[in-house]
Amino acid sequence: MPEPSRGVFNHPFLGHGFRPFFLLGALYSVVTLLMWGGFFAGHGPPPTFMLDPVSWHAHEMIFGFTMAIVAGFLLTAVANWTGGAPVRQIHLAGLCALWLAGRVVMNFDLGLSEIAVIVVEGAFILTLALSLSIPLLKTWNKRNFIFLVLLSILFACDMTFFITQESVSLYVAVMIIVAMISLIGGRIIPAFTVVALHGRGEEAKQIPQEKLDVMALLSLALIILVLVFIGQEGAILAVTSFISAIIHALRLRRYHTRRILGDPMVWILHVGYGWVIVGLLLLGVSALGLLPFSISLHAFTTGAIGSMTLGMMCRVALAHTGRNLNATKLTILSFLLLQCAALIRVFGLVIAPDYTAEWLIGSATLWVLCFSLYILIYAPILWKPRPDGLAA
Repeated sequence: MPEPSRGVFNHPFLGHGFRPFFLLGALYSVVTLLMWGGFFAGHGPPPTFMLDPVSWHAHEMIFGFTMAIVAGFLLTAVANWTGGAPVRQIHLAGLCALWLAGRVVMNFDLGLSEIAVIVVEGAFILTLALSLSIPLLKTWNKRNFIFLVLLSILFACDMTFFITQESVSLYVAVMIIVAMISLIGGRIIPAFTVVALHGRGEEAKQIPQEKLDVMALLSLALIILVLVFIGQEGAILAVTSFISAIIHALRLRRYHTRRILGDPMVWILHVGYGWVIVGLLLLGVSALGLLPFSISLHAFTTGAIGSMTLGMMCRVALAHTGRNLNATKLTILSFLLLQCAALIRVFGLVIAPDYTAEWLIGSATLWVLCFSLYILIYAPILWKPRPDGLAA
């Protein structure tokens, strides 16, 4: 039976973390990328009262867009991991308000002191980590304590960036999110692939590879340490990146990738993981001084983070509202648009660097089209009650 309505906080939209945060994240990425593309098209800079345009773009895509999707995913996943009730209603509304407050102070000069802006901006990650820690600690779900550690590091990166104004904090934040992709991807990609193959009547099984899973995370941790203590160039970073790429490729060979190319809801996750490998290879090349560092950075952000977040935003929205995991033609189009956005953002600048502004405008435009399609398709799903009448 549907839950009785007892006020605005009992709306289905506040029934699970993925509902508001996936929609808010998609909307915010469209707005920020329109501003970013418009900047290169000559329509004025984005907000510059706190940060320069490049720093604003990097910060808001990491701590605005990506953190919204991370929050939606983790709030939903932790409820499944612990078997408890999800964060919802007024608690979830409060988290959304904190995220929105951070976006407001980063985009509008309200006359606040720099300290006040930093406090408002940082409050969301801290509160999110606390909200997740309560059920994890209550059930002593040790396997997933690592996400509390990763969120703590992201908070430290955010605060350190404001204090030092050095981009290395943002680079570390990107690599922490890549570590999340590696960790979560190692769990869900083979599992979802095997389930999809079984659904088609094909035999398949997950192949445990715990040692490679641990080595993958350790290799990313080593890259982070090199970025912090040595820098973005040098043989040490190159070797570490190439080794990490090999480890991640060895994991992927057991994920049945070639057998699942006909299922868009699964192959988008494989593609996202594949972009991690590409990013690691390009990071190694850039460390040798053969490519700009930003090339590898955007393989991680536009390619890996973009693909994995979009894939999970679609999958979770359907699965957790009682719908079939079928990709419509428009959903497939959004997947393809995102890949085009990543390809021209990464390789366009390699092929024809004299057209950098045009490549950036094109990539931003394709991203906007991609996530506009997501909003068009999934906003009604995220807003409305489940069609089967179960709790939102």
